[in-house]
Amino acid sequence: VPEQAAVTSDNVTLGLDGVLYTKVFDPYKCSYNVENAEFAIKKMAQTTMRSEIGKITLDTVFRERETLNVNIVDAINKASEPWGISCLRYEIRDMTLPLRINEAMQMQVEAERKKRASILESEGIREADINVAEGKKRAKILNSEAFQTEQINIANGEARAIQLMAEAKAKAVTQVAEAIGQQNGMNAVGYSIAEQYVDAFGKLAKTNNTMILPANPGDVGGMVAQAMTVYKNLSNLEQIKSETAGSTKKHTQNITFDPES
Repeated sequence: VPEQAAVTSDNVTLGLDGVLYTKVFDPYKCSYNVENAEFAIKKMAQTTMRSEIGKITLDTVFRERETLNVNIVDAINKASEPWGISCLRYEIRDMTLPLRINEAMQMQVEAERKKRASILESEGIREADINVAEGKKRAKILNSEAFQTEQINIANGEARAIQLMAEAKAKAVTQVAEAIGQQNGMNAVGYSIAEQYVDAFGKLAKTNNTMILPANPGDVGGMVAQAMTVYKNLSNLEQIKSETAGSTKKHTQNITFDPES
């Protein structure tokens, strides 16, 4: 089918040519009902193609090319049946666009691709920012959890150390009390006090400029005797308190209550 001009419904002029496949099913009709069957079928194909192109837009021509070919075949078969000719197939072979329309379409395609590229780039930047933010958030959470665990471990360690020191001091005090109750225990206490006194006297004026001295710093024996006297007074006081508490408890148990009195 020779090339011809066709106008779409959106007023775009196209140059179209095609290929038409026909079959003569009735030679008598083909010979006597039409003067030139080949010429007639070509003109019918051209007019039908222009008519079908005028019903659709330019974009539809590209999208529904197969549908367009089927509609042209149906229209030709209805018109060519009295001629004894049937149209088997019609195909649009070439389509020529005006130069400006072609340039506009190329710009549209380029703009669409740039748009997609910009969208993909922005989505990539957004995903990257989200990943960075998630990473920083996760890092802060892990650091805080690590710091919390560290503080808990330090607190547990300090508490355990205090507990062990208290247990050690309690054990030491118990052992000292047991040692004092043994033979020559008081002599050992006096020796320990004298040793601590001499050690403390040797550290005077080493850490600061303020010194508190006893009246007679050279009288170690007097200092030990004074300390032993304080210790004995405290021991006697504790013993008196214990005896008084026991006597009071015993007296309370002997008192009876008579409801008739």
